Amino acid sequence: AILHVPSQSDIRLALPRNYAAAPKNIGLLLCFIFLFGTGCTQDAQRYVNKGLEYYNAGNYTQAVYWFRKAAEQGDAQAQCSLGIFYDNGEGVTKDDEQAVYWYRKAAEQGYAPAQYNLGHCYYQGEGVTKDFAQAVYWYQKAAKQGYAPAQCNLGVCYEKGQGVTKDITQAVHWLRKAAEQEDAQAQCNLGTCYKKGEGVTQDDEQAVYWLRKAAEQGLAEAQFKLAVCFYSGEGVTKNFAQAVYWYRQAAEQGHAQAQFYLGIYYEKGQGVPKDFAQAIYWYRKAAEQGLAEAQFNLGNCYYNGEGVTKDDAQAVYWYHKAAEQGLAEARYNLGVCYANGQGVTKDDAQAAYWFRKAAEQGYADAQIKLGLCYYKGQGVTQDDEQALYWLRKAEEQKDAEAQ
Repeated sequence: AILHVPSQSDIRLALPRNYAAAPKNIGLLLCFIFLFGTGCTQDAQRYVNKGLEYYNAGNYTQAVYWFRKAAEQGDAQAQCSLGIFYDNGEGVTKDDEQAVYWYRKAAEQGYAPAQYNLGHCYYQGEGVTKDFAQAVYWYQKAAKQGYAPAQCNLGVCYEKGQGVTKDITQAVHWLRKAAEQEDAQAQCNLGTCYKKGEGVTQDDEQAVYWLRKAAEQGLAEAQFKLAVCFYSGEGVTKNFAQAVYWYRQAAEQGHAQAQFYLGIYYEKGQGVPKDFAQAIYWYRKAAEQGLAEAQFNLGNCYYNGEGVTKDDAQAVYWYHKAAEQGLAEARYNLGVCYANGQGVTKDDAQAAYWFRKAAEQGYADAQIKLGLCYYKGQGVTQDDEQALYWLRKAEEQKDAEAQ
């Protein structure tokens, strides 16, 4: 998964709890679509109809009662639906093992949504021991029946070499099959393959084509990636306003990176009027989700008093959050705050500690500060050799940057 750098490098599973393409996320609807398109006994159909009435009325306990009656008669769609109830903890205590039990009952009858769900349980290790080979086995069963979420996940398994020999050509094959059925996650993944040139000839325009199709279906990750394309002008004419539009679409769905970049646009006035208050709003949204870069930028806003009242203690708070995640710039700034006693009690040892953390990551300014700490004996034992070592490291970095 992407942490903070805009990237087209990841492709993702059609995860049931995260994406609407998956039956476990949309409750019973997809099972019922299959249900009414296939035969079941008259009694089972009557039980299912009764269960649906209760389900739609929000009475999940009674819905479970009637679906169980149909499931116990061997109706595959009802068995799958009962598995979903256990999976989601609706009308029953959540029980992953019971979910697997009912998914398996339906899967063994050849019911594609249940095969997909069972495969995903094996993939995630929910209710069963994690087993990628078994996940692939069940994904394949459903994929060969044309079930798009399974085709998407099977493509991901081929791309990652999970449970099957890595095969990018096969990955693209299955992703395309799902994408052509309008599966948004598969469209996003296929767009990523075109962006990277994996399994297909690299083609930014095709990348944008598939990303747009997924984005227009509301998939936040695709909206974010499409925004990156508009920002960079890859596969589409550069357009900051369109970049902002798609970042906003993703940001409003809680996509942390999109929130972060939307904050940057407001801070810089790119594609939108410059607005520090809005920048702060979006930085905070992303920072509260744990995105280190957003935490750092929010800390800078508090440090400089931009968009908020200057507050060194809040700056230190957010620098510390980002520093603990390994962000070199945040570690350096935190060291400066300790050295100057800004927002925190002055502490030369802590300053040297954070300067060292950043210096070891190759951050030149921190290497200079650490060198000076050794030269002056501030926060560390005075050591001319160490001082010279770190100052030379910084000089080498600066020379490399100049070149």
